[in-house]
Amino acid sequence: MTDRTHTSVDHAGLTDTFASRRYFRKFGAITSHLARVAGYMQADGALSKSDVKVLTGYLTSLTYTFRALSMKYLLVGRETGRFFGSLAMDKRDSGFPVVTELMTMANDAQQAARHLENMPSESDLKDQMARTIISDRELPTKLQFALSQRLYYQELLRADLFWSRNDPVCEWLGNDGDRRRFLLHWAVYDSQINLPVIYMMELEDSGKVALPKDQRRWPEVQAHLMAQSLGALKLVTIAKGFDGDFDDLHPKRLRRLHVGPMYSSAYTEQSGPLRQVLAQAQAPEGQDWALAWTLEELESERVNEERAGWFSTVEREVFALDPFGGRGADTGATRTQRSIIVPQRPFQVLVDLNPPGFADVRKYVVSAAGQVLRY
Repeated sequence: MTDRTHTSVDHAGLTDTFASRRYFRKFGAITSHLARVAGYMQADGALSKSDVKVLTGYLTSLTYTFRALSMKYLLVGRETGRFFGSLAMDKRDSGFPVVTELMTMANDAQQAARHLENMPSESDLKDQMARTIISDRELPTKLQFALSQRLYYQELLRADLFWSRNDPVCEWLGNDGDRRRFLLHWAVYDSQINLPVIYMMELEDSGKVALPKDQRRWPEVQAHLMAQSLGALKLVTIAKGFDGDFDDLHPKRLRRLHVGPMYSSAYTEQSGPLRQVLAQAQAPEGQDWALAWTLEELESERVNEERAGWFSTVEREVFALDPFGGRGADTGATRTQRSIIVPQRPFQVLVDLNPPGFADVRKYVVSAAGQVLRY
């Protein structure tokens, strides 16, 4: 069936019932594989056990967000008695919902309890639906819509969702001499590229009060990191800015994970080799996709001492940049690992075509049975 969409320059509204439901099923399947990919990265030494725990938490939250949106738009394209709109997705750059969907969802979450108070219960709605089918011999579309909205608001209250802003969390890693070591992690839904982006920073704290208990520094750190969480900023820019603003906090490692873009011949219009791969694969429903996954890492190489005032000095980190081909200055990272997650059939076409630029991309292949294999 052809997907009918309301088209703008970069965004599309999924106004067809079947296209919308296939979209959410596709993402439900994709997000279910991501934790296994993180497990492979731990086995490769790219991520630690604590890193995988953090990433799994955000990926689970992302799954809940898609589940909530699927409930909100369950009856899209059907006559529900009112116009409720349709999911707006970024068809050109990311394949993900646009950031305004998450912003609206956050506003709905603030009022979810109030909405649920005035709605019939789940069982009452199902009873009314059964009576409409049996007695009136009609499709209870309006009641189905009411139930879908109730399920949507219940998801907003029940689940730990991925929001457009997920403020920093501080976790203790241990002590290094007289310094405390912490892992800070936070995430955003980047409004420029409509993609979820996860950040993790390992730092040493030489302050008198532990960072998460410091009523002065901790709010400042949170505000600083959220203000700098822009995809257009290089990691070295973010790390140096943080290092310069907090004399007793020493960032030793900063990582940024971009989840996406998602490519699909049915929904997206991205250019490049993957579009050709998916077109030639002609994979069946549920297997016509590919997901990019990019991990940037920046590590401190050494420490320099700089004078601060007349009688004191402060430590400043010197970060290691990628030494190969001068790319470090361009990427602002010590290393960048690009990966792609793809079902078997498109993967075989990718191997056959062997497009340039994919030799150093790690491939994670999803079998028909749902197993993830690494190539």
